[in-house]
Amino acid sequence: MSISGKVDPVVRSVATTDIAEALVEGLRDFQAVPLYGLCFGGLYAAGGIAIMLCLTAFGMVYLVYPLAAGFALIGPFVAIGLYEVSRRRERGEPVSFAAIWSAIRSRSEIGWMAFVTLFVFVIWMYQVRLLIALLLGLHASFSSLQEFMTVVLTTNEGLLFLAIGNAVGAALSLILFSLTVVSFPLLLDREVDFVTAMVTSVRAVVTSPLPMIGWAAVIVILLIVSALPYFLGLVVTLPVLGHATWHLYRRLVAPMA
Repeated sequence: MSISGKVDPVVRSVATTDIAEALVEGLRDFQAVPLYGLCFGGLYAAGGIAIMLCLTAFGMVYLVYPLAAGFALIGPFVAIGLYEVSRRRERGEPVSFAAIWSAIRSRSEIGWMAFVTLFVFVIWMYQVRLLIALLLGLHASFSSLQEFMTVVLTTNEGLLFLAIGNAVGAALSLILFSLTVVSFPLLLDREVDFVTAMVTSVRAVVTSPLPMIGWAAVIVILLIVSALPYFLGLVVTLPVLGHATWHLYRRLVAPMA
């Protein structure tokens, strides 16, 4: 039983073929209603560009790389509108921005999941700044991203920063992935509390560890690569992954009896 007194969702195991099929179905959803995918993907990319410009303006261009890596952490939250698009298409219901917004607003628990997601993202950015201070100097400052990358790749301290930073980032990504991969779709689909949603999400990862870790790797790699060309690749990558996540959720969590 969940903390709300309701029966916990039933989690099913998945295989690598389910991941591939979910991706194909996600691509089909994007092709069927590209306007919504392009809008949500565009907002995601625009957010990344805006943050990057702010970092540049404040002389913190060296945080652009960590930002690109950490931006994948908030993807599940940004893609929630895409889950609703796929849900409506699945049910044969009309799709509109008003309907999407109404569905999201009606699920108050989504706000708590959003807080969890953004909290982890903030932790990621703060630990990057802490590592820079500890390993590269308390008052370390770099005039350009190229200067920062040169220091990171050609000094012992820089290589240590890169190793520790990527290890911490991988750990945070895995934790957040485990908490959110099923949570957001589940909260849209059913009346459950956000704690139950997170527990169900973790159960889904534990039930099918290899396929799910593989799915996490696919998401992170695609989002990071898409973010490199000024975040513009996210315009297409985010909607495909968002729609695919919904279809994978359908395979992971059994329908209500």
